[in-house]
Amino acid sequence: MSGTRVAAGALGAALALGASLGAPSARADEEARQWLADMTTAVATRNYQGEFLHLSGSHVEKLQILHRVKDGHVTERLVSLSGNGREVVRNDGEVQCYLPDQRKVLVETHAEHGPLLGPLPSGADQLEAHYRIEMAARVGSVIGRPARIVAVNPLDGYRFGYRVWIDEGTHMPIRTDLCDAEGNVLEQVLFTSLKVGGVLPDSAFRPGLATEGYTWVRQASGTVRASAGELPWSVLQMPPGFQIRSRGMERLPGNEIPVMHVVLTDGLASVSVFIEGPPSPPHRPTEGEGRIGSSFAYSKVVNGHQVTAVGEVPASTVQLIATGVAQLQSPRGGFSAPAGISPPP
Repeated sequence: MSGTRVAAGALGAALALGASLGAPSARADEEARQWLADMTTAVATRNYQGEFLHLSGSHVEKLQILHRVKDGHVTERLVSLSGNGREVVRNDGEVQCYLPDQRKVLVETHAEHGPLLGPLPSGADQLEAHYRIEMAARVGSVIGRPARIVAVNPLDGYRFGYRVWIDEGTHMPIRTDLCDAEGNVLEQVLFTSLKVGGVLPDSAFRPGLATEGYTWVRQASGTVRASAGELPWSVLQMPPGFQIRSRGMERLPGNEIPVMHVVLTDGLASVSVFIEGPPSPPHRPTEGEGRIGSSFAYSKVVNGHQVTAVGEVPASTVQLIATGVAQLQSPRGGFSAPAGISPPP
């Protein structure tokens, strides 16, 4: 959750302005990178608690978040205050998601789990090949706090952009926008209250739900990480800057048959690719595009298998990735690729 994209015309104007100003623009960019770096540190290392609104399309949800770093360990709790009452508790790399409407607890264990606030842009150098990071403005008051706005604008049409309001005093993100190429806000996270610092007791991170009778589904026990050579599928085309971060076989909730899950990222945006075996009758594979909130999805059938790419990126990006998924070995042992996709040399 978070971010903004600037309209193509505004981006062109910004690039032209940067070229004309020379050194002052370079200093502004360096300042923007430093604000993002300080924000990343604050989100990861400080104790804080607050309430925020998550707006995605016509959907609005109010949530509470608590975050603590104690003796080098990170604990977080995210509570839906206006939705179905779900809670998420994170202890370092383990995340427990409590779903009262399904009477289930989903447990995932991955070392790379990030903050429950969602992906936030950083000042990392690798982003600058595909995003322009710059100071946008200084505003007098957001929830009673002066803030600096940093824009992270895409340099192509394969990704969305971000605009982050950073509290001057604590360097915490108090508002983030995700926007498309026309400047339309797809998703917004807006804090309505925020307290930084102080002691948060262990009791603050215990779920407030009575979980007797809940079914516990442990994703980690069904996950098998694998190298590219151990899996019979590959992603043959990706947008510039995207790389495969992880791949493996997973058992998704409600599905006993393992599916292949590949995660691609450019360091900020990410796309998940799911490859499922041929469905059992009467279910049939589906093809085409779809949308869930600020995420776009594209599904395709490859050799009878359902391939779906989904992520907070433009629809054309997930379509490009999904149509480039190929089954490396056919049942007869030969290379099998989707129509229009040639095997790499």
